[in-house]
Amino acid sequence: MELTNKKILVVVAHPDDELLGLGASIHRLVQRQGCTARAIILGEGITSRSAVRDPEKWSAALTVHRSNIERAATAIGYTSTGVYDFADNRFDSVDLLDLVKVVEQEKEAFQPDIIFTHHGGDTNIDHRRTFEAVVTACRPLPGEPMRTILACETPSSTEWQAANYPNPFLPNFFLAVSEADVDAKISGMEAYEFEKRTYPHPRSPEALRILAQRWGIVIGQPYAEAFMLVRHIG
Repeated sequence: MELTNKKILVVVAHPDDELLGLGASIHRLVQRQGCTARAIILGEGITSRSAVRDPEKWSAALTVHRSNIERAATAIGYTSTGVYDFADNRFDSVDLLDLVKVVEQEKEAFQPDIIFTHHGGDTNIDHRRTFEAVVTACRPLPGEPMRTILACETPSSTEWQAANYPNPFLPNFFLAVSEADVDAKISGMEAYEFEKRTYPHPRSPEALRILAQRWGIVIGQPYAEAFMLVRHIG
């Protein structure tokens, strides 16, 4: 699959998801392969930490969270971001069509060659619904220009799903990345004041580097990120 000079749309549920599973790859594709990448973040990503959703209570934190998005985007090399306000960890309370319409509008405006999104079997309900929205918005009707969908893992969600869940993450597409790409991903993650964690949490710098090494070992490279090819029409 040719990945040079492509327009890439990343559609994820929460701030930090746009780099956790694919940040090193996006950095590589932007910095060394002439790609343009836009990240769409559907949810506000923080209000589920209260028993009842109260955006006013979290207004200051949400302002910080949104500024963190821009810092992370700069670290990775995203050309632009689109941030929406669907309720954190409550995507199952939203009509799927509402999510689909956002993806369709963004797709129409940006005209991507490739869409990256979540794996459809993650623990997090918002991730699963985002995946469903992307697949629905990109159904291969006559004249549909979007021909490639890749699903990424999200550390602290994908690997925490039950082992007997019927939709495991079984990667069949890998991108080798450099140490500089991994460093950029870690730098972006550290920009998230409310999301970064210390080792051995999966979102810690050490764990993200280990994960890149783990997938690198699978393909005989120092570092890599892993994906599931959902659809590619050649």
